[in-house]
Amino acid sequence: MSETPVADMSFEEAIKELERVVTQLDRGDVALDESIALYERGAALKARCEAKLKEAEEKVAKLTLSQDGQPTGTVPLDG
Repeated sequence: MSETPVADMSFEEAIKELERVVTQLDRGDVALDESIALYERGAALKARCEAKLKEAEEKVAKLTLSQDGQPTGTVPLDG
């Protein structure tokens, strides 16, 4: 398990570590205390990945709305 704080990880780092955590938990050969720590780390990694994806999506496009607030499409965020 990496010692890097989850908040400092890039998406790629977080997803790789999340895969390692899931593999360890799937094997089932770790002590209960370590399993709990792995699960907690995995939950934090999952949240980090979701946040980074949301951040990326917001940079790529923003939703355009009609005058009555209905979605009409997207435009580049920088556009």
